[in-house]
Amino acid sequence: MFNLDPLLRRTPGNILTWIILTVGLIITIIRFTQGIGSVTNLDDNQPWGLWIGFDLLCGVCLAAGGYFTTVACYVMGMKHFHSAVRPAVTTAFLGYAFVVVALLYDLGHPLRLPYMFFFPGTTSVLFEVGLCVATYVTVLFIEFSVAPMEWLAQKFPWLIKWRKLVIRCTILLTIFGVTLSTLHQSSLGSLYLIAPEKLHPLWYSPFMPMFFFVSSMAAGASMVIFEGMFAHKGVHQYMDATHLREADGVVLSFSRAASFILFAYFMLKLIDMLVQANLPYLFTGYGVWWLVEMLFFVLMPALLYAKGARDGNVSLCRFASANAIIGIVLNRFNVSMIAFNYNLPPAERYFPSIWEICISIFVVTMIVTAYRFIVYNMPVLYEHPDFKDAH
Repeated sequence: MFNLDPLLRRTPGNILTWIILTVGLIITIIRFTQGIGSVTNLDDNQPWGLWIGFDLLCGVCLAAGGYFTTVACYVMGMKHFHSAVRPAVTTAFLGYAFVVVALLYDLGHPLRLPYMFFFPGTTSVLFEVGLCVATYVTVLFIEFSVAPMEWLAQKFPWLIKWRKLVIRCTILLTIFGVTLSTLHQSSLGSLYLIAPEKLHPLWYSPFMPMFFFVSSMAAGASMVIFEGMFAHKGVHQYMDATHLREADGVVLSFSRAASFILFAYFMLKLIDMLVQANLPYLFTGYGVWWLVEMLFFVLMPALLYAKGARDGNVSLCRFASANAIIGIVLNRFNVSMIAFNYNLPPAERYFPSIWEICISIFVVTMIVTAYRFIVYNMPVLYEHPDFKDAH
């Protein structure tokens, strides 16, 4: 019933995975027995660090492939994307689920995570983010549940009825999901609107909520391409003929979309910089860093996407997806850490501890391991022969 052999083989990749999981588990025990101060460099000046900047801001943004793909397939009627839906939803569900896990490390009192539902602060942006993320995780779980229900249907026949119900609610779930994504993707940018004196002017803007949402769409399209690239290399034997046949079309179509979105994002950021009269800042060290982000990790992937889509060059599009994802991560790091508290002396600036970095690597490794287990056992990259109406 469980195909664990690929995860237990003594390959270099599996051995590295076991080491990371073991070390991460040890650090986790230390963190939850000795307190958050035992493993982090966080302080009152920088209460949010790597775990928020990477695990939350990047994690939520890079999990946007779920809503992006389901909207394209089910709402806009692009049925030729149907083979990309399940991998995208699976990645999105795992991304959001482990964002919640990562949050437990960052909270001083992790058991108080559900408190916001019992003592709601309705005027708080954090409450809106928490409520939307919790609801969207539930929506993603329902969308994802079709695959495990098909996997377990022979052993538990009653799951077939629930599966049919979920399939019938696909459009409703998709609309609900994209609505929630619109809210919390943008609200993650709203969290930093209260810190105009701490965040460098080149990154601070009243339009940060819009920037976060627009960039999440580019991240969603890029993650579908990026994840597909590794899936085709590592688990191609689990793909059916339909998935293999449609793969290049998905890459090229999503590349066109990502190119338009990144161009729009670049122009919006450029106009915002000029309107806010931030041009003089470009001649400082932070200005050079802002140009590096915008030229090499926004404009360049946009151009690469456009050329790759025009020429039908799938390899170039996949390279552009990696470039764009690095740009998204860089932007979130700039907002949450690098350009945050920029006016403090270097000695007082935050830099994550080695244990914070290890925990983030641990969380990413858990996501990859869970994805591998799901792909090895469930109909994610292929259609189950007994359920051809899955899409």
